[in-house]
Amino acid sequence: MSRWQELAEHLAAVNEVGEGTKVSVFATTSSVLDAVDAFVEEVYRRGGMPQVLLVEEKYDRFALEHASASLLREAAPLELASMQWADVHVSFRGMEPPADEIDGTRLSLQREGKGVVSTARWQGTRWTLVRIPTPEWAALIGVPRAQLEEEFFAGTLADWTVHRAHLDRLCAELNNASLVHILDEDTDLRLNCRGRTWVPFAGEANLPDGEVATAPVEDGVDGHIAFPGSFWFGGATITDLRLEFVEGQVERVSAARGLDLVERILDADGARRVGELGIGTNPHVRTMTGDLLIDEKILGTVHIALGRSYPQCGGRNESAIHWDIVKDLRSSGRLEADGRVLIDHTTYDPILTGQEF
Repeated sequence: MSRWQELAEHLAAVNEVGEGTKVSVFATTSSVLDAVDAFVEEVYRRGGMPQVLLVEEKYDRFALEHASASLLREAAPLELASMQWADVHVSFRGMEPPADEIDGTRLSLQREGKGVVSTARWQGTRWTLVRIPTPEWAALIGVPRAQLEEEFFAGTLADWTVHRAHLDRLCAELNNASLVHILDEDTDLRLNCRGRTWVPFAGEANLPDGEVATAPVEDGVDGHIAFPGSFWFGGATITDLRLEFVEGQVERVSAARGLDLVERILDADGARRVGELGIGTNPHVRTMTGDLLIDEKILGTVHIALGRSYPQCGGRNESAIHWDIVKDLRSSGRLEADGRVLIDHTTYDPILTGQEF
């Protein structure tokens, strides 16, 4: 059996695909079609009805260049209809190199429409997003493609039953914590999580997966956090981002590149508050790629998401935006929960690592 077939079987199983299940499938580039082929075949094998949309990211760039502001803000009607029709949604998202220049104002308008589609997805379907390495992304970051692929499959085709049991234990411990503290030479951020619920992500919603997350108290985030280096959001480059919070809201922001985009994102309703605090737990994914969906799973990282919170965590912040931003603590930095050190550079509390999976 090929690794794509193994992945297809896992996706169909965790999303409970069976007789008569309506399955919406998105592919963001032709380079992910091997994965799509295997999944579509598996859905039919189980008696489901798959429908595939090619939602190439380069088409989004055409829209950014030519579409009116009102059109940019509109949710893509076929994508939205797909979510409203489906019982299950699986999106195969290839890692595509960013454009040279993107207008931050126009990109923020486009993200509003995409936020409507993503809200329909998580509110109305069982879903999984799969982030797939591509040769182009490997060349962009100067990492061998084989290395990214091996980490992808190792971190995707894991023993999720074992890891889920570990994450359940970790969440039970963190549910008793009130204050999470992120520290580094350029970071001192305190997040009040009292009364909020930590939830595990173990192979269901995102692949590669492996994290625990909660929704901090809406006015309980204070201090500053820096994200050195470059990463990408919506095809745009952001470099050396720094955020300062006062009583839960971003009050000051700086960036060496992409500042206009960040400011426009923050202008969206609810986007100045932290909707999620997450801790990566996957030991098999090790390479920081600049792609947030993968980097947030790496053991030794922590991430915050601006905007929409997870209701199952007790979060109340509503927004069309949910923007994960990842901080790597493996070379320096520390993560504490009520003073208990979970991460100190490359040293981890055993409760965080659990049993290797």
